[in-house]
Amino acid sequence: MKLSTIQRWISPGRSIQGKIFIAFSAVTLVSIVSITVIVYMSMRETIMHNAVTSVSDSIRQADESLNMMLEEIDRLNTVVVTNKNTVIDTLLSPNEEISYEWFQEQKRIDEFLSVLIDYKPYITRIAVVGLNGKVYFSGGPWLDRTVLGSPMLDYMLQNGSRHAYFKQTGVSDAITVGREIRYNREPIGVVMVDLNYDFIQKTYGVKPTTDSMIYVLDMQGGFVYEAESAPSFAPSSDRIVGLNQELAGNGDAIKQVIDGRDYIVVSRRSSYTGWTTLALIPMDSLLSESARLRKLLAEVSVIVFVVVLIGSLQVSSRITLNIRRLKSLMMFVKEGNLTFPRKEIKGEDETGQLYRVFISMVEDLKRLMEGIRVSERAKREAELTALQAQIHPHFLYNSLNTIKYLAKMNGVPNIEEVSGSLIELMRGVLGNSSEFLTMREELDYVERYISIVKYRYMEPIRMVAQVEDDALLECRVLKLMLQPLVENAIIHGIGPLEREGLVLIRVCEEGGDLKIEVIDHGKGMTEGQKAALLGERGKSGNTSRFSGMGVRNVHERIVHLYGHSYGVKLYSEPGLYTKVEIRLPKLTECKGESEQEVI
Repeated sequence: MKLSTIQRWISPGRSIQGKIFIAFSAVTLVSIVSITVIVYMSMRETIMHNAVTSVSDSIRQADESLNMMLEEIDRLNTVVVTNKNTVIDTLLSPNEEISYEWFQEQKRIDEFLSVLIDYKPYITRIAVVGLNGKVYFSGGPWLDRTVLGSPMLDYMLQNGSRHAYFKQTGVSDAITVGREIRYNREPIGVVMVDLNYDFIQKTYGVKPTTDSMIYVLDMQGGFVYEAESAPSFAPSSDRIVGLNQELAGNGDAIKQVIDGRDYIVVSRRSSYTGWTTLALIPMDSLLSESARLRKLLAEVSVIVFVVVLIGSLQVSSRITLNIRRLKSLMMFVKEGNLTFPRKEIKGEDETGQLYRVFISMVEDLKRLMEGIRVSERAKREAELTALQAQIHPHFLYNSLNTIKYLAKMNGVPNIEEVSGSLIELMRGVLGNSSEFLTMREELDYVERYISIVKYRYMEPIRMVAQVEDDALLECRVLKLMLQPLVENAIIHGIGPLEREGLVLIRVCEEGGDLKIEVIDHGKGMTEGQKAALLGERGKSGNTSRFSGMGVRNVHERIVHLYGHSYGVKLYSEPGLYTKVEIRLPKLTECKGESEQEVI
């Protein structure tokens, strides 16, 4: 596919098809981006909501499961503290170790405790500790009289009127649920049941992301449970305790900035134990789960956009097909071809109506042209006869001066300019017999030529001369060397484009030689056209209409005088520019050279 075709499709300033394509593409792009952003933001909020809901439900289920186990343990404690025959009597018994009666009591209470915790895997040990030093237990680990006076036993005695919870650390992690044993309103011991800590870890081991953190704190701010595999950026224990006090287990999910990192914090307080569960979910980790969704949305958006672009090209091409056909017919007529192949446009829309009106106008034009040809034939023959006559230069100069004077008198500056330029140009061509001119004079002739031909075109044509050093303006060059090149640039490069034109002439010194560049930003030339311009002689398309010397003639004159090291080179890119480079020896004007004849 050619670059010019793609430019025609996508250039809104050159074609209706380009405008339709750009409009479709812009609307589609805005729509796709808007929908993608809305869907992504909605899915992102959904992911966050689902994560919060999942954590809240998991915490609630974990609390309920833990409460059920603690309620069962409380019932076991109640059974123990209310059992007089087996528990209370044994603690009050005066039997000492090691006696038969003591052995029977030991056996009886061990069997009683064992029956209570059988088939309850979440209980690791049940123990009855008397203040008189008697210790009975079932399960593990081992327990002896060293428990007397320990912080755990003191805590149970102080808080065990109903039930007390104590977090053990050290040999084995466990949650101990204790209750005071009383007789005659006096404490005689404590019953303690150890809740297997592994069950707590499994119960609270719920994480929406791998680096989420869950903490369980008691009413005093102590840690009942905390995740073992906490990430390196986990907040400190003091910060967690402070956060627990701020939220007070309100059960809400809030966004919180902790140590410079964004978290979603879910808090819940158990009505049974009074413990508070805190779940901290890092926002960046949670939102990283949406990366795949974002990538998928981006890929789908790109695919949809490409499909719409292709569809836009097809639709715009179909819509503008008849317009392009009508344009091609008009271009035939513009080039003077009133007889052209008809491309029937049968549509009933505005394009079809324009086609029928255009055909009618062409038929009328053909009739008018035929009438003009008949009426002007005699006049044309007379003009051709007159042109064959030789006009004396003095008469021509006088006539042109008269035209210039009349134009000035009648306030017609363009005619005055054209006639004045033509006078100066013909004086240089016909009145100067020398083969050489200065660079300054050659540039003056080019300016005169442009001031004449610019009125042939609707858009202005400018010439800009860039001279590296003013001394180069006095160098000798071949007469009328630049005018054929400038004429070729205007007629074949800038003129067909029907837009403002610029001819740039650069004069500089390079390697001791004089280099002149003639550059235009016209339609450019292909390699075949460049080869034809320098390799074929005598074709009217490559020959200067004014001087009779084309680009090849200029090249051959330079090569003939100075050798093959000098001459003309062409550089061009179709649709962009054409540059003609002339290389000459740098020659200053000789004093003995004959003076130019001035008429």
